[in-house]
Amino acid sequence: MAVELMETLKEAITAYTGLSPTTFFTVLAAGVTVYYIVSVLFMRGSSDHHQQHSPTSSEEDRSTAFSSSASHSISASSSQSWNHDVFLSFRGEDTRKSFVDHLYTALEQRGIYTYKDDETLARGESIGPALLKAIQESRIAAIVFSKNYADSSWCLDELAHIMECMDTRGQIVMPIFYHVDPSDVRKQKGQYGEAFTKHEKENKHKVESWRKALEKAGKLSGWVIIDIENSHEAKCIKEIVGTISSRLPTPSTNVNKDLIGIETRLQDLKSKLKMELGGVRIIGIWGVGGGGKTTLASAAYAEISHRFEAHCLLENIREESRKHGLTKLQEKFLSLVLKADVKVGSEIEGRSMIERRLRNKNVLVVLDDVDDLKQLEALAGSHAWFGKGSRIIITTRDEHLLTRHADMIYEVSLLSDDEAMELFNKHAYREDEPIEDYEMLSKDVVSYADGLPLALEILGSFLYDKNKDEWKSALAKLKCIPNVKVAERLKISYDGLSYDGLEPDHQKLFLDIACFWRREKMDEAMKVLDACNLHPCIGVKVLIQKSLIKVDSYGRFDMHDFVEEMAHYIVRGAHPNHPEKHSRIWKREDIAYLCDIGADAVPMVKLTLQ
Repeated sequence: MAVELMETLKEAITAYTGLSPTTFFTVLAAGVTVYYIVSVLFMRGSSDHHQQHSPTSSEEDRSTAFSSSASHSISASSSQSWNHDVFLSFRGEDTRKSFVDHLYTALEQRGIYTYKDDETLARGESIGPALLKAIQESRIAAIVFSKNYADSSWCLDELAHIMECMDTRGQIVMPIFYHVDPSDVRKQKGQYGEAFTKHEKENKHKVESWRKALEKAGKLSGWVIIDIENSHEAKCIKEIVGTISSRLPTPSTNVNKDLIGIETRLQDLKSKLKMELGGVRIIGIWGVGGGGKTTLASAAYAEISHRFEAHCLLENIREESRKHGLTKLQEKFLSLVLKADVKVGSEIEGRSMIERRLRNKNVLVVLDDVDDLKQLEALAGSHAWFGKGSRIIITTRDEHLLTRHADMIYEVSLLSDDEAMELFNKHAYREDEPIEDYEMLSKDVVSYADGLPLALEILGSFLYDKNKDEWKSALAKLKCIPNVKVAERLKISYDGLSYDGLEPDHQKLFLDIACFWRREKMDEAMKVLDACNLHPCIGVKVLIQKSLIKVDSYGRFDMHDFVEEMAHYIVRGAHPNHPEKHSRIWKREDIAYLCDIGADAVPMVKLTLQ
């Protein structure tokens, strides 16, 4: 059968080509060989082309753009467990006290956890298990190829293991050609060739694997620093650190995994930040007290701060500025961003220092709990104060503060019913599901909190070790007297209405709306409030901007239940059980009680006719 098939094939070749079978197969083999040689030469030429450097602006740019070590490395590395962000491979005598020291410092300042071995092996010794383990556990390997790198068998062992990890573990490899030509590394020419002449005698059994590793690494795109005058090492280091930072994954999985409902809000906020744009962008996060503004800003900070040259989360600005003044706040701000002890002589000097020190830096700044325009003017007076690509996030309860400063205002949404139940369960039971027989009680508490994270956390923690009867008692009490911790936190917005001593009428207006006009038509209420000389036209706008009230789709005044209870808490003051001492009366039973005892008239009483 096989013989017949062969004879048929020979006849077909002769008939269609006019050549003998022997001549045909000889020509075919020669063609395949030529194709292979041309392909190899083309690939090498392409690799050489990628190492060329084109001029930028008026001078020669010595760095090449970094590309992925291998097409599969990104997806592979995401599934690995890494203990170091970067492993630095370098020849100590060439660069330890110069380039590598500066690079290591810059990486550490950006919060990039870098492994740099500071031991020195005697010539001929091999690297130990600890160093091999450090290489394997590093997400990125940065290799500094210097003139004497190939002299060291240690360096070459490191390199061989790094290239193996690139293939097997998805490690990202970034070469830096420091005063060497990439082709010398790739082809082992020049000093690299001289080094291998010695290795052929002393380490013959390893030479082949070292050559393959150098050839492979030499084909990767990286940075080329040829001579000090034109290469601008500081600029190159900044670029290297920026590229490494961009290749590291965001830490949100660890930092934000326990924050319920954060993921969708965080993605929404990040879309507003528009990280892909190069200009300076200021985003305001606005909402009711205890609604999760600080939590959201902190989550964003944790996730994206590694992308910036410098970053700072300045917390409790409202409280800090009251206690210590704006100058101390400026000192703290600059010290955190610059990682240095900065002293500021005056607020004006502080503004000048912030602009002068940060206008060329790519920074991320979170200004938390801002409640006064002067705070913004002292800390982030203008977009021009910050370098290109900077992002400033401001959290506040007062929308008015953001209207002139922010490029966009993000109103933080309260928790959905499912999210609220999950958060409450976490604090009340330390579990995902409510304990049996507590389900209805939990629903009552969650309904009462109405999506306010602060209330859910405080009430859940309070009820954690209580039995069913104590739960019921606590709920009954809450319907009459709000939780003091929640009320005091919400009261901050109310206190802010007259902080500057100019607008006490806004406080009176808020208390009137909370006690008498919730769920009533705004148009009717405005007439009465105007007749009381409370100037509601401007006052209502202020209250809305401070997240104290809102107007619903039916044109009625409304507010969060806890904000209403906070107002009642203020009116009752130190005499919750003595309505005759309250400034406003809105409950039918309190009105009846005052009539029974013949008390003097209180300033305002709500009458409901049926």
